[in-house]
Amino acid sequence: MRKISRTRARVLAAVGMAGVVGTLGAVTYQASADEVAAPAEIAAPVEAEASAKDVRQVRVPGIPAAIKPPAGSRLVGASVVVKGTQTYTCTAGVFTGASVPEAQLVGTTGRIHHFRGPSWQSTRDGSLITAKKTAESARPGSIPELLLTVDSHSGRGVLANVTHISRLQTSGGLAPAGACTDGATKAVKYGAVYVYWTAKQS
Repeated sequence: MRKISRTRARVLAAVGMAGVVGTLGAVTYQASADEVAAPAEIAAPVEAEASAKDVRQVRVPGIPAAIKPPAGSRLVGASVVVKGTQTYTCTAGVFTGASVPEAQLVGTTGRIHHFRGPSWQSTRDGSLITAKKTAESARPGSIPELLLTVDSHSGRGVLANVTHISRLQTSGGLAPAGACTDGATKAVKYGAVYVYWTAKQS
């Protein structure tokens, strides 16, 4: 089992998991025994510095007015990037255009794989969603915060009723500067909190 440094563990515990201060408070869920064990990226170092509860509790940050979900939306859950990149392709000599995500997320929804599409899939129950950007809010020094609208669902599970996703508290992930060779790709590390919403009535 690969371990991360104590420094990164502290960042995940203090900033990514329970330390993101916000107006919506924390959301939690009852993790399975396997999920409490946590993915490899947050293994033993975290156990000494953050309880298992931190793995399944995410404090939701405040949301800029420009990217608030539709009125009446209800919170489904939230997750944080524990390992993630945004990959850019060189076009006309520069890294530009839409990036492709590849990330492992952990939070109140269990483990989520975030990948090309953009797509989000629960590794717990297989439920899968794709979404498109609806609005964005600039965040200096990092990729923007976003509101995304879900445009497809597959399977039944924790993501089955999600209609909107907020990408918040972003860090890193900006396209590399400088010249490049057309067709070359570059993966850039990033962090974010993803919040899942539903407009469906229970």
